[in-house]
Amino acid sequence: MKLKSIIISFSAFSVLIVLASMVSQKPITKTKAISDQVEIRNDTVTTKTGLRYVITQRNPQGIMAVKGDRVEAHYTGTLLNGKKFDSSRDRNQTFSFTLGQGEVIAGWDEGFGILRKGEKATLIIPASLGYGTQDMGDIPPNSTLIFDVELVNVQKPIAYKPFSGKGKDTVKLSSGLKYIVIDKGNPKLKAQLNQTASIYYAGYLMDGTKFDGNFDRFEPINVPVTGAGMIKGWQEMLPRMNKGMKVRVIIPPALAYGAQGYPGVIPENATIIFDMFLSDLK
Repeated sequence: MKLKSIIISFSAFSVLIVLASMVSQKPITKTKAISDQVEIRNDTVTTKTGLRYVITQRNPQGIMAVKGDRVEAHYTGTLLNGKKFDSSRDRNQTFSFTLGQGEVIAGWDEGFGILRKGEKATLIIPASLGYGTQDMGDIPPNSTLIFDVELVNVQKPIAYKPFSGKGKDTVKLSSGLKYIVIDKGNPKLKAQLNQTASIYYAGYLMDGTKFDGNFDRFEPINVPVTGAGMIKGWQEMLPRMNKGMKVRVIIPPALAYGAQGYPGVIPENATIIFDMFLSDLK
């Protein structure tokens, strides 16, 4: 099975609602086989959804994975007959997904929500939390799935709410660009023209409508400090920033998308606002 087949297909118009609450965690008192190859250990826990799991390596000090976190994992998946259908370890490449967002099968969203960074577990996932009646090629319809998993890393989303410039000075440039320094970052690490800037940002219209952003995507965009290929407002702002700096930038139409705007997103002759956070310089 290809890696991408673990992901449940969804679109902006069809978002899956995922239940990831583990309620009943009562150990099964007897060891019994569910197939010739798989036995349920006496320390296996069953949740109300039907997921069964056993934590095979604990890390009490590890960060707990919660809904909205970016999870990095290793896994090996087998059927009840012992046939392996996929493994990240065979590729020596971890797999990442956002927990609780329906990007993976429900058994994974629930199972990884039990674990801490550094822990390993075996998940026994019924068809109702896997692929159900779908024929996935290497996975027949109505299959119970066995996953040996390791939670390699947990990445928390960047805490963000729209920057407030209340009580702070607005810097005005001759070009018409305005900006408010929310956090000056490290003045000793000023952006240099030969560097690449790692930027988190959120873009707004003047009425507060958000049209773009990546604070919730776990990865910054990496752009040249020279601003090549970007709107003039960014080209002016980036060389003025320090590592760790946060600014709210007000960009007039002449330094943004001008008279044409950006069809369907930014109106004609629109002044736009960007909250920018320079997280790193390379």
